[in-house]
Amino acid sequence: MKSAMLSVSVLMVLALVMLFVGCAKPPDAEKQAAKSAMDAAISAGADKYATDSLDAAKKIWDTAESQMKDKKYKEAKQSYIDAKAAFEKAAMEAGKKAAADQANAALATLEVSWKGVEATAKKMGKKLKDKEAWTTDAKAISEGLGKAKEMIATNPAEAKAKLDELKGMVDKWQNSFREMPAAPAKPEAPKKEKK
Repeated sequence: MKSAMLSVSVLMVLALVMLFVGCAKPPDAEKQAAKSAMDAAISAGADKYATDSLDAAKKIWDTAESQMKDKKYKEAKQSYIDAKAAFEKAAMEAGKKAAADQANAALATLEVSWKGVEATAKKMGKKLKDKEAWTTDAKAISEGLGKAKEMIATNPAEAKAKLDELKGMVDKWQNSFREMPAAPAKPEAPKKEKK
């Protein structure tokens, strides 16, 4: 009799387990989190800067969607979690590449400005009042541009901040040179009148 009761109890527990497994809920929270991560990746420019990572993440998303249609909720939940991580990776890659592009553009612009300032400094020569400050800043700017170039590959955001700092120094000297009186022009030779 005890074994019959035990068998009935085991069968009831198994029936309840089967009932709960059959009524598993769709992973809506995980799906929404993965969708938000996808939107963020696209907003970050992953479709331009991290296409391979974005494509891989979309494949995982598609797998999850297929599993949802087949009501394989447990597998779909894990696929959405994996898709979310993949979209976050794509967004991070895109952000880094976009920052590198911005830093490279800022570097190119600053190098052109700096060459102009150096040329102006050479023209002004003796009129330059604070040659010591110029020498110190010129060395700092030249070294800073070299360091910023190196940093772009590893830490583009920090490189951009360094370039912004250097731009302030270059702008200061551009303004200083604009305020200095121009070199006197050579007087023109008198024109002879024709008779």
